[in-house]
Amino acid sequence: MASAGSDLSQFDISKEEKDKLVGEVIRYVLFKSHQNSGCPIKREELTQLVTKNYRNRNLPALVINEAREKLSSVFGYEMRELQKSRPSTNQTRASQSSSADSRSYVLMSQLPADLYRRYVEDVNAVHLSGFTFVVISIVHLAGGKIPEEFQG
Repeated sequence: MASAGSDLSQFDISKEEKDKLVGEVIRYVLFKSHQNSGCPIKREELTQLVTKNYRNRNLPALVINEAREKLSSVFGYEMRELQKSRPSTNQTRASQSSSADSRSYVLMSQLPADLYRRYVEDVNAVHLSGFTFVVISIVHLAGGKIPEEFQG
């Protein structure tokens, strides 16, 4: 990612703003996939999240791709794009062009099946692993540090 600085200059966005957007996309994807397990997440939803405060047309692609990389390297999830079946010849060109915008993603674990069964599917530790996952996710998305605000 040596060209990340030059990429950001064309989007008129700072590295901190980009990192914040990437964190928002990751948070959205993680919570959405937990809320509706196995349900696809539409790219349009992620694009709206990114373009809420920024109007650059190409910014969502940059942010979503970086979020995909972080989901893989940090959380061990692959954000896999769902493949649409080829449209039939009866459909019009207008509906074919709109299918490019109707992309969606699902999260897939990158753990090998035996490790997944051994450590993730342990029914006795589900509550603990869920809590741990949430805490680690929040700490990571907060930049690796959370200040102690309430000391007793």
